[in-house]
Amino acid sequence: MPSRRLLGTFFSKLGKIALATFILALLWGTFSSILKRPFLPSPAIAAESFAKKIADGTLIIHIGASLRRIFLALIIAGPPAWALGLLSGRKKSADTLASPMVYLLHPLPKVAFLPLLLLFFGLGDASKVALMGLVIFGQLFVGARDSAKAIPSPLIDTIRSLGARGGQNLRYAILPATLPSLLSSLRISLGTAIAVLFLSETFASMDGLGWYIMDSWSRVDYPDMYAAIMALSFVGLILYLALDALEALALRWRETD
Repeated sequence: MPSRRLLGTFFSKLGKIALATFILALLWGTFSSILKRPFLPSPAIAAESFAKKIADGTLIIHIGASLRRIFLALIIAGPPAWALGLLSGRKKSADTLASPMVYLLHPLPKVAFLPLLLLFFGLGDASKVALMGLVIFGQLFVGARDSAKAIPSPLIDTIRSLGARGGQNLRYAILPATLPSLLSSLRISLGTAIAVLFLSETFASMDGLGWYIMDSWSRVDYPDMYAAIMALSFVGLILYLALDALEALALRWRETD
């Protein structure tokens, strides 16, 4: 029954995505036919270019490069940000040390760090991954810290009264209580990271969707440019759907009729 409900939710979500795509394509086609400008080709022309570049592997290469950078940033920055956030939320001494540093740096526009990161890490992937990692780290830290602080003391006391100690408190109380907030923070940070990725790939890159969008623009190849924008949107959509699936599996206990 739970798996059938999850499957139904998934197909319902796909239906809503298809409807939203249809509405956007309709609006796009309407504006294209009204303006009749080369910089706004019809959705059909952009879709044809998208299919062509997927078939010849061009977009596959750039999608792979962008996904590689996103996943590296998640793997490197995600776990330590969550762990430090949980520790800061439950231990006042850790919060006193970590929170001021994060709160001092987190509000700053992350793109302001790009020149400095390029000096430290060079022109390759490392600087781009580090830039996205800054975004992910700050947002996940804040989400984990605030959700850990919000855990009611009676909940911890109840777990302890049942004999839970050390790691059991973490497993049976802290992790389940903070996981929804973590996934919400991850969803927000992914969107911000993709936006930062686009900007970082326009600097000293020869691959990635951000680079290909700007390269197509400089070549005045607008169908290619929109095809790459569609590919970037597709990457974001796949990541969000994967995160939704993870949330549905990890938070089955939260499902209600």
